[in-house]
Amino acid sequence: MAATSKTDQKAALDIASWLFNVVTSVGIILVNKALMATYGFSFATTLTGLHFGTTTLLTTFLTWLGYIQPSQLPWPDLLKFVLFANFSIVGMNVSLMWNSVGFYQIAKLSMIPVSCLLEVVLDNVRYSRDTKLSILLVLAGVAVCTVTDVSVNLNGFLAAAIAVWSTALQQYYVHYLQRKYSLGSFNLLAHTAPVQAASLLLVGPFLDYWLTNQRVDAFNFSFISLFFLILSCSIAVGTNLSQFICIGRFTAVSFQVLGHMKTILVLVLGFTFFGKEGLNMQVVLGMLIAILGMIWYGNASSKPGGKERRSLSIPVTKAQKLSGLSETSESDGKV
Repeated sequence: MAATSKTDQKAALDIASWLFNVVTSVGIILVNKALMATYGFSFATTLTGLHFGTTTLLTTFLTWLGYIQPSQLPWPDLLKFVLFANFSIVGMNVSLMWNSVGFYQIAKLSMIPVSCLLEVVLDNVRYSRDTKLSILLVLAGVAVCTVTDVSVNLNGFLAAAIAVWSTALQQYYVHYLQRKYSLGSFNLLAHTAPVQAASLLLVGPFLDYWLTNQRVDAFNFSFISLFFLILSCSIAVGTNLSQFICIGRFTAVSFQVLGHMKTILVLVLGFTFFGKEGLNMQVVLGMLIAILGMIWYGNASSKPGGKERRSLSIPVTKAQKLSGLSETSESDGKV
């Protein structure tokens, strides 16, 4: 009875984590679309720096109140994480500018096989045939409903490759660091957000000027554009936190696969609020295929042997040895 109750509680927390991530992620996409497309604030890198600055203010306040307990994250690991995360942000922005929308979407889809490769190589994870096929079905469905024109050039390809690999490494590192140093989502965010905010706010205005030929300090704010900027920064706190919560509870691959539900929701809400231009049977068919793939993935990966870690790659710290917390080869219970 107790085991059933614990399983139900875990399932409820898993669902709540996904809903938190989906709501905040879809919300920030729609708000940023209004801020950038409607009101002309096209400074994406600087905006991301402001997001992390707002997150830093919240984590600092919660630490001061005692809700976030002190924790340790060595500087080499912190700097590697920030390097991956910032290259991901900058790479995505440059990739979107230099590539067609179709190739940009293909690059985003390729994050799933890259994340799978990282888990296979670094964590010795093995996937069952059904799990692999379900991932392919999700990729096919999202490709059908999002990929249209596809053209590529060398610079765009290199930018996309940097974006894909750095994003996959950043998401892998979220899960890795939380397990290695026993960090909660708020703890990890409290370590990483200040460094990301400082670095992006330092580099962002120059990068945005290079990308848009416009200066962020010359932007003429109206009341409504300032409102959307503050709203975007506020929602971003939840988006950043929910990403760490979901990857910590699951894995980077599951976050990517099930995360494409956000792509489907953004399309549906876009058609609902911004007009039905582009809505056709191909898009509807792609959505249905992707949703079926996500359901199949959730079922296949949760079965015994669906996704199995053959050995643990995370080194055991001295403190863990003294506490007798050594770990042996185990089946990965995360979906």
